[in-house]
Amino acid sequence: MAVAAAETRVFLEVRRRLQSALLILGEPDEGGMRLDVSITPTSLLMRTPDGCTETQLPAEVRLVPSSCRGLQYIRGDGLHLRLQAHTESGPQPISVFNQSLQAQGRCTFYCQSCGDVTIKDRKLLRVLPLPSENWGALVGEWCCHPDPFANKPLHPRENDCFIGDTFFLVNLRSDLEQEPKANTKVICKRCKVVLGETVSSETTKFYMTEIIIQPSEGSFPNIPRSQFVQSIIAQCLVELSSARSTFRFTIQGQDGKVYILLWILNSDSLVIEPLRNSSCVKKFPLLENTSEADSSSAWNAVKVLYQPCIKNRNEELARSWESDISVHPLTLPSATCLELLLILSRSNASLPLSLCQMNSFQVLLWDWIF
Repeated sequence: MAVAAAETRVFLEVRRRLQSALLILGEPDEGGMRLDVSITPTSLLMRTPDGCTETQLPAEVRLVPSSCRGLQYIRGDGLHLRLQAHTESGPQPISVFNQSLQAQGRCTFYCQSCGDVTIKDRKLLRVLPLPSENWGALVGEWCCHPDPFANKPLHPRENDCFIGDTFFLVNLRSDLEQEPKANTKVICKRCKVVLGETVSSETTKFYMTEIIIQPSEGSFPNIPRSQFVQSIIAQCLVELSSARSTFRFTIQGQDGKVYILLWILNSDSLVIEPLRNSSCVKKFPLLENTSEADSSSAWNAVKVLYQPCIKNRNEELARSWESDISVHPLTLPSATCLELLLILSRSNASLPLSLCQMNSFQVLLWDWIF
């Protein structure tokens, strides 16, 4: 195969369940030279008159060069082809909360935005998942007697932590100087970001996108804000779709306003892109060090369709999703909803042009493990 290019972007998406791969060689930004592409089971090799570049595939991925099919050139995007791929099964969903929090351990809660300590050295004896938000209706359907849990909210004790879809509940009785009112916002003392809200005089709800929980003997991990929010939301979507067979979600603020519609397509993608290009053959190939191949970035991704619902956009579609019982609402601070919209837009713009849209929805591939 040969295309004209000065510098070509390589994009490879491997579907683990389908054992297939989509390879896109991006269109050059400016006129260039002839490019020959060689595909081996373990690498992609691109040659030009000036030299060659090689992208090594992760150890768990093997391509089948003889299976190449569907070769086509898409203007503004580049050369597309599909081929068979052998790869290991992907990672299993792990609770974003249980990665850093375990019962019997002492934990410190930090504001993710600035690192200020919110709860220091808290010993947790019980870490329990909360039932789904409509659990009361389900109990009413199954019980042949009056609901024993009616009007009895689930509140954690002093050394408990209850985990919801996008939040966790903790008892702050021993940490409070004065009794707070219910339904008031919890604000970070340093950066003034909304961390959560009080549910009762003793129980506080913290949103997973605003708090980092670490073992007390550890330190605050400095994770870029956009990477953290993206990964937390992506993991929530993967967990909920796996546990409840729910694939459509609304992202709404604390006031109930819908900001985003999300629709999961699949969570078994492995995306591979080169981090940099380095020449392995120049004028004197025998004198060059060819032992170092180009490094590449490989990450597990969830493919999601989305629609923004701000400034009166998609109002009718949002109303239909809100009334659909198969759509699951996820609540976040309103500022985080707007922040998430910017992250979605940037993620969408980073995809090859032909992958950015599907019908009327925008498309994105999210890294869901960090």
